[in-house]
Amino acid sequence: MSERRAFGVHAILIASSLAMVAPFAWQIITSLKTLSSATQVPPSLLPEGRWDNYAKVFDLLPFGDQFLNTVIMAAGRVTGQVLFCSMAAYAFARLRFPGRNVLFGVFLSVLMVPPQLFVIPQYQIMSSLGWLNSLQAIIVPGLFSAFGVFLLRQFFLGLPRELEEAARLDGAGPVRIYWSIMLPLARPGLVALAVLTLLWAWNDLFWPLVVNTDPDKMTLSAGLAALQGQYQTDYPILMAGSLIASLPVIAVFVFLQRQFIQGIAHTGSKG
Repeated sequence: MSERRAFGVHAILIASSLAMVAPFAWQIITSLKTLSSATQVPPSLLPEGRWDNYAKVFDLLPFGDQFLNTVIMAAGRVTGQVLFCSMAAYAFARLRFPGRNVLFGVFLSVLMVPPQLFVIPQYQIMSSLGWLNSLQAIIVPGLFSAFGVFLLRQFFLGLPRELEEAARLDGAGPVRIYWSIMLPLARPGLVALAVLTLLWAWNDLFWPLVVNTDPDKMTLSAGLAALQGQYQTDYPILMAGSLIASLPVIAVFVFLQRQFIQGIAHTGSKG
């Protein structure tokens, strides 16, 4: 019975894995086709070796500038999220102050508000600051998130209080405890937040498309969206560009996946 159950579990996992990999495999196959073969019915499952589609991406887009913009934007958001969210999370998890639970409830309520509702006021703020078509317009609104505070708060709650109490006996204040003791212990949680923020920032399309209309100031996601025509889209080139843009994020996740899983698992260990 146990062998049958194990076989069934493995079969489900293999089928789920194939279902998740199938779109990525189809993307690779499509990127190596011509437009006519990519849109034919029934579709062909064989690539045609059109490697020049990848070169055309660099001809149609200022790919280098957009890649650099995306890296700077993602790095800025990740740095801000890790720093600001960890400070707020430590305060909510460890410090005692009036209205702490009420204020944290207000933070969590932001998660229930659709992010599209913030677009107009954020756009007006960026416009009044003269930040349209600039990197700071796509970085600053993403420096902080209620989800990041919630994630790290749960992680800080799971850390032993004895270390914090020992540091207080040695004369350390809240800032020293946060920076020298809690942050190093919270490394898996910080990595988890950093990876999630990187994925969110790298794939963010709507906000960069709203505030930056100059192709040289766009991110990769917005630049790739510009390849979609009103009447016709060259899907092989679009898939080739999307594949190139996704490779850095895949590499980061593969490199940090162990710490990412550890951080997510430890986050739910204590509420």
